[in-house]
This record gives sequence, structure tokens and C-alpha cells, in this order.
Amino acid sequence: MKTTVRPLSILYFTNSRQRGGAEEHLVSLIGKLDRSAFQPILACPRVLADQMQTDLGRGVELWPVELRRPFDWREALRLGRLMRLRQIDILHSHLFSSSVFASPIGRLAGVPAIVETPHVSERWRRGWLKGHFVADRLIARLVDAFIAVSHANARYLIDEKGLRPEKVRVISNGIDTRRFAAAHRPAALMRLSLGFRPDDPLLVCIARLEPQKGHAVLLDAMARIRAEVPRARLLIVGEGSLRQSLESRTRALNLGETVRFVGRQTNVPDWLALAQVAVLPSFYEGLPLAALEALAAQKPLVATAVDGTPEVVLDGRTGFTVPPGDAPSLAAAILRMLRDPAHARKMAAAGRRLITEKYSHERQVRDTETLYREIWEKRATRCAFTQAVEIPAHSHWRRETS
Repeated sequence: MKTTVRPLSILYFTNSRQRGGAEEHLVSLIGKLDRSAFQPILACPRVLADQMQTDLGRGVELWPVELRRPFDWREALRLGRLMRLRQIDILHSHLFSSSVFASPIGRLAGVPAIVETPHVSERWRRGWLKGHFVADRLIARLVDAFIAVSHANARYLIDEKGLRPEKVRVISNGIDTRRFAAAHRPAALMRLSLGFRPDDPLLVCIARLEPQKGHAVLLDAMARIRAEVPRARLLIVGEGSLRQSLESRTRALNLGETVRFVGRQTNVPDWLALAQVAVLPSFYEGLPLAALEALAAQKPLVATAVDGTPEVVLDGRTGFTVPPGDAPSLAAAILRMLRDPAHARKMAAAGRRLITEKYSHERQVRDTETLYREIWEKRATRCAFTQAVEIPAHSHWRRETS
């Protein structure tokens, strides 16, 4: 017998076709993973792979997989063959809509350990099957560990979805706080290029243009804000299926000169640097990266009190929270920020301290690696193809092979 050392292979799977918070989480996790201990592989639709490839770094194998419907059996067989061929050690799916496909395939392919990060509470689900999480609990039998991105997300998984508490681990989202310096300044003339004057109060909302994010409520609030602060302006950063309808609503509210839609942007720190107030009017979340980023950039933040958001937007201390779907309350909170900029700055400074102390990306990745080690230790020795496993204290994983 001789001992060889190889990193554990981690297959990350998502069937999402657009890049949002869950996908940014995935990119940052893969990018910071300890490559001496773990070898990441990403399986996702080709359109998403094209968007993410340049940000993943070198040495990440990409598998374009189109697996979104139950009858995509050819792709399912192909994914299972790839799992066996690459001897995947841990399968990590992101969002339940991905896990419902990948987790059964992983079990059939003999993957030793399976992880799911659901990311959000799915308040949109209705009906007996979807609303009672029947499929979720069936798939949960195949999953060894669930990562909850906030404490509220953990409560949702346990109390509402009915998942076993011992399978749920809270690993709060984190960000690279170094990207979001309080003193960061946007590129020259960015504000003027939007048609805004240097002294116009500017609100910034960074979120996908999807029903979850509540942009229509923000537009209704903006009509109220403009009645009191006529020069207030709103910048909406993001892309999605609702863009046309939101632009139509903007015109109907006579906000054409007040609101700008700039699409998806990668230089998030620049756009946040323009903001006098950041806004996140979501109907549901997990722990939104947009909130972490705004606070890390030391921006006054108004957000809805949904799921994990109040864990970082501490009402009156690091920002203001309001009920979801309540345009008058949202407008009132934003106006409080604009009327009292000194208090807004004080809350923003407290928000940055909270994020830098407790929500760093390094902490998130370290905790995730620890979970990988724990579930591997519990599961790998039970698999037929694993003959002996030794797990030392340092970051390498030793396998004894003949």
C-alpha cells in the first residue's frame, strides 16, 4: 500500500440561467476555496457558464449541463456519468430547484456526501404539493447537510419545510469587504452621464428585476418621495424579466426624469458610491448580498424586514427596516434618511463595522470547508469504493490506495 494525496473533488451544481445573489455566492465560494484540500468543479447551464467563467479563476473545470425539466433524461445520464468519471466526493447544489435534480443523480452515482444551500425562503410557493414542501422533504432524505445562509433561513428550513434540525447548519453569507471601502469614489462623470446634477439626492437599488425584489413598490414610494423632495433621483441597477413592465410603470407614474435603469453592472462599488441612500425592497430573501455590500460600503440603507435581512439591518442602528409591500412606510423611511443625514451617516458607519467584524467572506469559506470535512468524515467511510480514509489535522486529505 502507498499513500497518495489528492484534494477532495467538490461538484457545485446550479440550473439557474441568470446571475444573481446565489450565483455570486457560488463564484466567491469557489474562488476562495482552499485548493490544496478541495478541487472545485462547476456544472451549470452554458449561458451561465459563459457569464461566470472569467470570474472563477484558473483550474476550475466547467461542465455545461442543461438540467431544468424532469424529462431531461439525457442530461441527467450525462451528469451521472461525469460524477462517476471524476469520482466526485461531495455534491453541493445551490437552490432547491437545483438540488431536486442533482441530489438523486448524486446518490445513484455513488457520491459519498451531498450538500444543499437553499439560499432563500420560497414565499411564492402555493398549492398542496409545493406549498406543503412534500418534494423538499423527500429530497431531504438524500441530502447530508443543508447550509442556511442566515438564522432566519434556518428557522424557515426547520419550522416550515420540516427538515431535520441536525442536518441544518447556519453559515451566514459573507462578502469581500475589501472591495467596498467607505472612501471609494465612483468613476469621474458617472453621475453626470446619467443626467443627474451633482447635488441631486440619489437613491440606488441593486437587485435583479424579478417579482421577489419589489421594485414596483419602490417606484410607488418614489412618487411619494418626489412630492416632498422633487430633486430626489432613483438609480436601478440590475436586469431581469420585469424590466419592460417596470419601465412602463415608471412612465405611468410620471417618473421618467427621476428614474434610470442601467441594467446589470459588474462594478458594484462604483454604483454604490453614487448613493446617498441604498434601498432593498424585497418580498423575501435569505441573507441578501446587496444588503451586506451596501453596509460594507458604509451607505445608509433602507430594506424590508424579511428573513435574514434584519440580522444585518438593525432597525435604527445600522439602517431602517420596513414591512414588505408597504410603499408609504418605505417612502417615510427613505425621507427620514434624507432629512437627517448626520444620523444616516452614523448608522452607516455602524453597519460597516458589523459587516467587517462578522460577515467576511473568509469566515464564510472557512466555515463551509469545515462542514465539508465533517460530512466527509461521516459519509465517506460508508461508501463501497472507499477502502480507507485518514483525515489529518492539517488541510490535506490522505487516501490510502494500493
